Amino acid sequence: MPTIDKNPSASLIAEVAPRSPWRVTEVEALPDFRLRVAFAGGLTGVVDMSRMVHSPKAGVFAALADPSLFAQMRLELGAVAWPGELDLAPDAMHAAIQERSAWLL
Repeated sequence: MPTIDKNPSASLIAEVAPRSPWRVTEVEALPDFRLRVAFAGGLTGVVDMSRMVHSPKAGVFAALADPSLFAQMRLELGAVAWPGELDLAPDAMHAAIQERSAWLL
């Protein structure tokens, strides 16, 4: 009888893990709806979402005005993500931080 790997996708993810320099490798929640991020290429910076989450045009990101939800950020395939399928574009984040050391949304 053949053996069955309990989590076959785990090895697949490790083998195809993206190596792009704009992939986020570390994220830390800071006060006032900000994040400290580090990228695969070595760049680090801050994402300031304070204006966006309180804006009438925040759309789905308005939910992140709840500090407890904002603090639930995580890394998902090289992007910063939150419950509810919310995420930030890592390439746009990288470009803004590379240009200005911060991404103000």
